[in-house]
Amino acid sequence: MREAPRSSRTSLTMAARTNGSPHPIRIAPSLLSADFSQIAQQIELVEQAGAAYLHLDVMDGRFVPNITWGPKIIGDLRSLSDLPFDTHLMIVEPERYVADFAAAGANIITVHWEATVHAHRLIQQIKELGVRAGLSVNPATSLCVLEDILPYLDLLLIMSVNPGFGGQSYIPTSTAKLLAARALIDARGLDVELEVDGGVHLDNVAEVARTGVDTIVMGSGIFGTTHPDETLARVRALCQR
Repeated sequence: MREAPRSSRTSLTMAARTNGSPHPIRIAPSLLSADFSQIAQQIELVEQAGAAYLHLDVMDGRFVPNITWGPKIIGDLRSLSDLPFDTHLMIVEPERYVADFAAAGANIITVHWEATVHAHRLIQQIKELGVRAGLSVNPATSLCVLEDILPYLDLLLIMSVNPGFGGQSYIPTSTAKLLAARALIDARGLDVELEVDGGVHLDNVAEVARTGVDTIVMGSGIFGTTHPDETLARVRALCQR
């Protein structure tokens, strides 16, 4: 089995903002929207087109009204790519399963603020597994809840749709929320990666990129197009403008 390196947190984006140069935006194609009958080819397409991560949406049918996959599938996919696995747990009681996802090959494990009553303890639990720890907030959750937990995060994921299904429309107020999250991170001098997930396509990716986000998750916006590799190349070009 191919095993991706347990890479340490990157400080590229913070350094770029400090010296005034444009920071590179990472694109994380979400395999939820890929064609699993051709998953090896789909992964290869986006990998060669410059994907930074592969985003893996784990859903349990309880926290969200959909069911996807567990550690077994992620372990099988691990042999197909060296890209970091950005694993997004949309499940209840995530503390019961994070060790299994880390063992399966996840490099980043993101859990939801709304799914755990002990966020600080869970973030520390994830870090102790040797992977990066992320926290996600739903569209209706205020950034105020992050006051005490933000310094402990490696990644903050802002949901720009209600979690559960791919192909949803971007919630317009998410742009202001991303701007506020960027300001919150920078005002405190934190090296926290800012990620957005939901409803991002070619027609709005430039707007999203201008919020100062570090990583953009795209599912149907890439895999729902005729040529995912060409779409990803266009997305990367738009994010550099």
